[in-house]
Amino acid sequence: MTIKEIQQIIKEFETSNLTSMELEFDDIKIKLTKNDPNGQPIQSHSLQSQGTVSHPLNVPSQPIQESSSHICIPIKSPLVGTYYASSTPNGDPFVSVGQPVKKGETVCIVEAMKIMNEITCPVSGIVERIDVKNGQVVGYDQVLITIHTGESRGE
Repeated sequence: MTIKEIQQIIKEFETSNLTSMELEFDDIKIKLTKNDPNGQPIQSHSLQSQGTVSHPLNVPSQPIQESSSHICIPIKSPLVGTYYASSTPNGDPFVSVGQPVKKGETVCIVEAMKIMNEITCPVSGIVERIDVKNGQVVGYDQVLITIHTGESRGE
């Protein structure tokens, strides 16, 4: 890794919504953190370098849409990267609109720095909407897919 690549990572981190990031490449380890506007440290989240990303952003505190009959849960990107609907370029997508999904099922991949991060469904339900296109660059906290749970808020 070159100094120029490290400087680019730092520059992108500074302009992102990320509050903390740790990267490790062979013998290089980079740890970046930001403070909130009041100067207080912000609770950090570390990014996993391999496997499934389990991130608190996958389970929102508020539903994106609510009616008397159901709740829609957004699945958000836990990092900046490229969205992929399938595991191979010509493969079938993990999910499609109207398809039932189970909690823990892989719904897409977000590639960041040549690492494929599987994004899993936080709840069981039906895919109501896919908000991004295959190969699209996505931002941190961007809604990727919306899941219709079929539950009412009062249940």
